[in-house]
Amino acid sequence: QVQLVESGGGLVQAGGSLRLSCAASGRTITTYAAGWFRQASGKEREFVAGISWNSHSTSYADFTKGRFTISRDNAKQTVYLQMNSLKPEDMAVYYCAAAFTATGGVIRIDSQYTYWGQGTQVTVSS
Repeated sequence: QVQLVESGGGLVQAGGSLRLSCAASGRTITTYAAGWFRQASGKEREFVAGISWNSHSTSYADFTKGRFTISRDNAKQTVYLQMNSLKPEDMAVYYCAAAFTATGGVIRIDSQYTYWGQGTQVTVSS
């Protein structure tokens, strides 16, 4: 089993930055694909960014438009999401996810992830 715990959410003004962290424990996620999703109030969960096990491949939702960066430190069993130039529409609960795959490549579809964190709230004031 893998446990994922997100942190780093909070209240920020529009244009500000936040760095989310996702710490894994239990089974190592060194060979797992990882990703970030978000769910705004009244909306469905959506893909934000994904990263391969070795960080060689990343994928982003169009709305990130170069504002967000996903990274990971396998030695620390941690995945990060750096969010810059935040907008009020970025306000949501952000979830990290991990999954073991044969290739360890990027996963964009939430149903393909096995493990999920509890989420961290990001609030952006205008």
